[in-house]
Amino acid sequence: MEYLEKISKPSKEEQKVAMESYNALASVLEQLHTENPEIEIEETKEKIRIPLKALKLLANILKVTSQGKPISIVPIATEMTTQAAADLLGCSRPHLVKLLEEGEIEYSKVGKHRRVKFEDVTAYKKKMKAKQQDLLIKIMHADEESGLYDT
Repeated sequence: MEYLEKISKPSKEEQKVAMESYNALASVLEQLHTENPEIEIEETKEKIRIPLKALKLLANILKVTSQGKPISIVPIATEMTTQAAADLLGCSRPHLVKLLEEGEIEYSKVGKHRRVKFEDVTAYKKKMKAKQQDLLIKIMHADEESGLYDT
């Protein structure tokens, strides 16, 4: 995935600035009561109206950046190639194609090429994660009942 290759961990200076910015923005967000507040860029004195949801997203980005975590933003309705979807799931492309053909993940065809929506891939990933967690809990209970695991 092209966008995954461009992601890098924020530097210590970027983390510090992000934390300061997050703290300031978070306190300002608590005081806002309009859906499209106006902000001013100090350097240019230009005023810009920004949707409140976008400012909240920026606050989340700053928080994650301050923790030293890399971040990437992907539009939800983005269509992906099968290779990009396989990379996101951490599986091989042939395995992903098998999942598509079995109907586990919805897809469309553009010519001979399959395309999957980012939201469908992430939904499948969440579903599998929940299934794994349920199975682990069942295994733990079975181990407890058989005396292999002390509570």
